Amino acid sequence: MTGTSAGGEVFDVVVVGAGHAGCEAAHIAARLGARTLLVTMNLDTIAKMSCNPAIGGLAKGQLVREIDALGGLMGRVIDQSGIQFKMLNVGRGPAVHSPRAQADRWLYSRTMKRALEDLPNLWLRQASVCGLLVEGGRCVGVRDRTGVAYRARATVLTTGTFLNGMVHLGDIELPAGRAGEPPALGVSDDLRALGFEVERLTTNTPPRLHGGTIDYAVLQPQYGDRPPRPFSFSTREIQRPDIPCHVAHTNERTHELVRASAHLSAEMSGRAAGAVPRYCPSIEAKVVRFPEKASHQLFLEPEGEHTREVYANGLFNTLPPEAQVAMVRSIRGLERAEIVRFGYGIAYDFVPPYQLKPSLETRRLPGLFLGGQINGTSGYEEAAAQGLMAGLNAALAARGDAPLVLGRDEAYIGVLIDDLVTLSPREPYRMFTSRAEYRLLLRQDNADRRLMPHARRLGLCDDALWGELQAKERAIADARAFLAARFHEGHSLVQWLRRPGMTLAQLGQLAPEVAGLALTDAARDQVEIEVKYEGYIERQKMEVERLRSMESRVIPGAFAYEALHELSAEAREKLARLRPATLGQASRIAGVSPADVALLMVHVERACRTEGVAR
Repeated sequence: MTGTSAGGEVFDVVVVGAGHAGCEAAHIAARLGARTLLVTMNLDTIAKMSCNPAIGGLAKGQLVREIDALGGLMGRVIDQSGIQFKMLNVGRGPAVHSPRAQADRWLYSRTMKRALEDLPNLWLRQASVCGLLVEGGRCVGVRDRTGVAYRARATVLTTGTFLNGMVHLGDIELPAGRAGEPPALGVSDDLRALGFEVERLTTNTPPRLHGGTIDYAVLQPQYGDRPPRPFSFSTREIQRPDIPCHVAHTNERTHELVRASAHLSAEMSGRAAGAVPRYCPSIEAKVVRFPEKASHQLFLEPEGEHTREVYANGLFNTLPPEAQVAMVRSIRGLERAEIVRFGYGIAYDFVPPYQLKPSLETRRLPGLFLGGQINGTSGYEEAAAQGLMAGLNAALAARGDAPLVLGRDEAYIGVLIDDLVTLSPREPYRMFTSRAEYRLLLRQDNADRRLMPHARRLGLCDDALWGELQAKERAIADARAFLAARFHEGHSLVQWLRRPGMTLAQLGQLAPEVAGLALTDAARDQVEIEVKYEGYIERQKMEVERLRSMESRVIPGAFAYEALHELSAEAREKLARLRPATLGQASRIAGVSPADVALLMVHVERACRTEGVAR
């Protein structure tokens, strides 16, 4: 049931913020049976797409498929609100195939809100949280600006860009969590007072254009796949319109205008404090840093089915309004374009994530979990993945159960969180397929097979979906056994299928009995991939087994790194600050050498033996 609740009531989990992280956190906690409260400044901006109107993309699509396999919402919601679906990188190997969808940003938000409103165990509340409740060294909830306290056994902060947010537009500075919305004040002060390190990051947005003023006739259209492939494993078919994006390009005149205005940019002048995203640079940064490039590609992305607004992807900037107008109108096809929303930069507080456990609970304050941009990431998908894991582990903690921590060999989500707590990046973190060393095992097409067993164990996968997965597994196993046992012209059908360009459909023309295999499209894809890449897959599995012993060697939480003078000074400092949970994590910290790890292993084993004797 949903509805209002008294401020003095104790919940199992309270989630602060209803962006992409907060929605997933509240949803999964409620589904786990936790009495959950979602508190947000404005209930009309739930799951608002502050930046680009799209879900998925390179590596991000893998995250969305994993969120869905674990019982999350993002995949289902984009299937219901997308306006174009496309599989990226289809010309390359399956390890880097990534789904992406343009979204109707208004419909996406509305669909997400309705899903939360209909969820048992979840209460929604519009309020502005300004501080933490701490008792006995634990976080026991939050308080809002009216003085109302929301008490909970576990608290999840998913504050996005709102903590002390400041919008930058040329030399204009406006306190805001995003354009037109107030910042969240007070929480950062509480975190600092509790001993947390809090720093600043900056991210930028591009202008939005009036589509009716764009000359599409001179631009290159880009359409989605037909038929579209769903994100969610529970979606049977997508029946949504296919609305094209268009490709445009900057030119030398554009670059001249940007260079002439670069000193007015909040980013380039240094007025916008905080590290900026390296992998999503502003147009002024691209023009200044890559003077040899005569043109940069732009994607004009429609914001929805019932609006004329167009997102100018690639024109991220913090230039003054008049400079943005001149820049936009220098581009072919945009000579008469009207800007309906100017691009801007936003600086905000974040908590460097070395202060987190792999469960996303803070080390310093039990009961407090962090998810999303507060941990230094960028992107809806990265935020949603963290929100799901933070909400899930908060709900488990509230009932006294052990957390779920995914390994780097299990999921992109595992890679994401391990990178955050181990490497603790000081610039906005973005997921790439290159960050996943086992990406051939972590494909978007097998997320259900990898992660649904976790969801089933936790009660997040219903009988119907679980039955479908079991049927799929049987069909794959039967098909592989069949192909191994049948021969054509002296070669097994497995050997035939491994030939370049060969598919099961083509193999059926050589061996008609193949046509009798009862395989869904998804199962057929799995059989082809597993047969063709079997050697590479087995090699990666062997690498996982070799490294698993390191990952299983736990480092005691109070281990005294400072006392190990045999380690390099840099290794001692970083190990003491980041406090890795395992030797595997320690080995991935920059500045910790293999020799340091070998010495650390000896001392950890000695400490564990001593601790075992003491117990």
